Amino acid sequence: MSSKSKVYFTTLRTTGSNNILKKLEKLVTAAGMTEIDFENKFAAIKIHLGEPGNLAYLRPNYSKVIVDMIREKGGKPFLTDCNTLYVGRRKDALEHMDAAYENGYNPFVTGCHVIIGDGLKGTDDIEVPLAGGECVTSAKIGRAIMDADVFISMTHFKGHENTGFGGVLKNIGMGCGSRRGKMEMHSNSKPFVKEKKCRSCKMCGKICAFGAISYRVEDGKARIKDELCVGCGRCIGVCPFDAISPKYDESNDVLNKKIAEYTKAVVDGRPQFHISFVIDVSPNCDCHVENDLPIIQDVGIFASLDPVALDMACADACNNARILRGSCAEERIVEHEGHDLSNMDVFTLVHPDTNWKVCVDHAVKLGLGNKEYEITEV
Repeated sequence: MSSKSKVYFTTLRTTGSNNILKKLEKLVTAAGMTEIDFENKFAAIKIHLGEPGNLAYLRPNYSKVIVDMIREKGGKPFLTDCNTLYVGRRKDALEHMDAAYENGYNPFVTGCHVIIGDGLKGTDDIEVPLAGGECVTSAKIGRAIMDADVFISMTHFKGHENTGFGGVLKNIGMGCGSRRGKMEMHSNSKPFVKEKKCRSCKMCGKICAFGAISYRVEDGKARIKDELCVGCGRCIGVCPFDAISPKYDESNDVLNKKIAEYTKAVVDGRPQFHISFVIDVSPNCDCHVENDLPIIQDVGIFASLDPVALDMACADACNNARILRGSCAEERIVEHEGHDLSNMDVFTLVHPDTNWKVCVDHAVKLGLGNKEYEITEV
């Protein structure tokens, strides 16, 4: 793609007659969301529903603006996210929805339902063939997300300990992967059994289609035979005691490439639109049960039809913003006193073992979008 992509932006400055929610509506209208045909279409709105205890996630009020606009166009919107791999309060659909409701994501606030994309135990997914993938041949995406006719992403832009930052590509690629999809992105290895947690319920053996799981005679603990295991990850989803886990041995660069490839699997072949909120830019993912002081001042809200250009615009905006006093970003600057930091962006400063540009560059290679953009302020 040679021409610049269009990215639209609005500040957080308001007046008595023009609050943030009204500005959001004007922003997405200018950026082209209302030109999408929503009539009688299911519209998946991918959003991070927030791990309880973390307060940096997006307020549900923002999603109601988008939901109402889609309904006005005759669409059938629903909010969605997929279950997590790690032990938390979003690892199965029941706990995930409890967490969502606790954080305000319920029909009374948002005007639509929450549907967990990969089902009750994170095993309800679709394998989406991926042409041109360097790391993945087929992505494991939550079934409800792939069943939607239109795909909308609402992203809280923030830092991330594995990918540098969590932007649009991360929200879509990792967020829409089922539990076994997340395992594939995080690891090339087979899952393993945490023996202390295993209760010998044998649920894992019942779901394994390849006979890779056996049980020790002396104590009934599960064991996984690597030579038979295909790495599908379904045993992770059904274990009620979180005794089966992936090996997080993937390099961050490969992880970033896989996220780009999973994003392509999600958005290819259907209308898409993306919104990114550069506010409360915490240093780590919203999957944490806490959120640290934001690393930069709030910037505003961005929107685009191009997810790559949107991530680039948000990253550039963050690097041009003022680093907040007392944040971990300022602490890193103090730690590096006397060193040349001119070529180090704020996310690399906070997470020096990451390189977010790998994900963006790979997304361009896959034809997902354009790094070159032009900003229009609304």
